[in-house]
Amino acid sequence: MFRFFCFTMKTFLDCIPCFMNQALKAGRFATEDEKTLKELLAVTGEMVREISFDMTPPEIGDRIYKEVRRLTGVDDPFLNVKKENIQEALALYPEAERIVENSPDRLMAAIRMAIAGNIIDHGVNRNFDIHAMVEQCMQQDFAICDFSAFSEKLERTSFVLYIGDNAGESVFDRLLIQALAKPVIYVVREVPVINDVTMDDALFSGIGGEAEIISSGSTAPGTLLDRCNKRFLDLFHSADLIISKGQGNYEALSGKGENIFFMLRAKCPVIASHLGVEVDDIVLKNG
Repeated sequence: MFRFFCFTMKTFLDCIPCFMNQALKAGRFATEDEKTLKELLAVTGEMVREISFDMTPPEIGDRIYKEVRRLTGVDDPFLNVKKENIQEALALYPEAERIVENSPDRLMAAIRMAIAGNIIDHGVNRNFDIHAMVEQCMQQDFAICDFSAFSEKLERTSFVLYIGDNAGESVFDRLLIQALAKPVIYVVREVPVINDVTMDDALFSGIGGEAEIISSGSTAPGTLLDRCNKRFLDLFHSADLIISKGQGNYEALSGKGENIFFMLRAKCPVIASHLGVEVDDIVLKNG
């Protein structure tokens, strides 16, 4: 596959069924009322019909989840699911920590562990097994691995801006934060959207004991810079090293700077194609 080195992610036709599925899934977590769910799908369908393909998927997702909240009256449809994911990850944490500590390259092992947690994604219509994914990611070859550039940036930087993704994977982010051995500012979503990590989720995961936690100000399932608050933007533009976790942040931030390192598992064909990798490949990509 051809690898797109610096182009910002846009929306493709293949994204449209995913938008509809996400709306229905979130709606069903919020309500069992069929009339409300039908209205939600109708509103999403109208929205999709009018969107521009120059928009990023998180921009469209932001609109969809606002409609989910408006029509169902539920601000955090995935609240219980997030708690379960975090609890499951916390149960695995001691073993994951042991694996990282006993690895000959602690930093690389922590990166792998953080990417393993990225499988916990309810924005993609797939089942996942955290236990199996941890084992696989510790052995799997990277499709893209800009580890040398990452190490060089880490050595020179005074702090790391770490943009979180899903609530459950934030538990595994703790291992990487420790391995970085630099001050870390951990970034969460402003409001609940899908199962993305919020302030409450990050505190429940134990991130507060490892890093300062701030909100980006973005209400979208991705860090849209034009919707972020001033504090985050000041840090974003001054940081020598930014870690961006997950697909939503890749969609929002691809091509936005050479100081960004994307860590993710390619879980959908569109993103895999944009990266020039295969579905289920793991990636540590600079810029």
